Amino acid sequence: MVAWPPEALDSWLRRLQDRLNVRGFGLPHLNVRAPFQTSLRSAELVGVCRDVLRGQAALDVQVRGWKQVPGVIFLECELSPQLRALHDRSLTIGPSSRARYDGPEYRPHLTLALGVLKWAEPVLWEEIRDLTPPVTHFRVEALSLTKEHRGEVQELHTFPLLDLPPTDPPGGTEPGMEHGIEVAPS
Repeated sequence: MVAWPPEALDSWLRRLQDRLNVRGFGLPHLNVRAPFQTSLRSAELVGVCRDVLRGQAALDVQVRGWKQVPGVIFLECELSPQLRALHDRSLTIGPSSRARYDGPEYRPHLTLALGVLKWAEPVLWEEIRDLTPPVTHFRVEALSLTKEHRGEVQELHTFPLLDLPPTDPPGGTEPGMEHGIEVAPS
């Protein structure tokens, strides 16, 4: 289950991958849940996902900056309460396996480079550490159920998310404003 970054961020990451001669797994994406195994057929899995995601609101993702762990360089995204709740909700899709990086270890990110050799890590880090992405936050309005086929990511189904108005600020709504829309007095 993935969210695709907006075009500006996607194309920037792909150009950077080309320039540095690195790759992630498939096109740049934000895993809402790590890849998993299931005994469900594709149509059944789509149905279960549809049920689990019913009523799910669109959400905003904040890009925090570059991070690296051995063999991987990525743009870390903030784990907001909304993204944590969506991740936890996605774990109820099943029957399915659970990956090591799901649950408490979930770390939302957009991978720049995967399988980086130890000697190349400092070289790549020097190239990217001061780069600022063109987009530092984006709205996720749909999720895609994907599968791996012969080393490529294939999209099985796209699930639109509800476009709800932003939540009211702490302390309530200003008089004359409901759901962020100015209301004329009657």
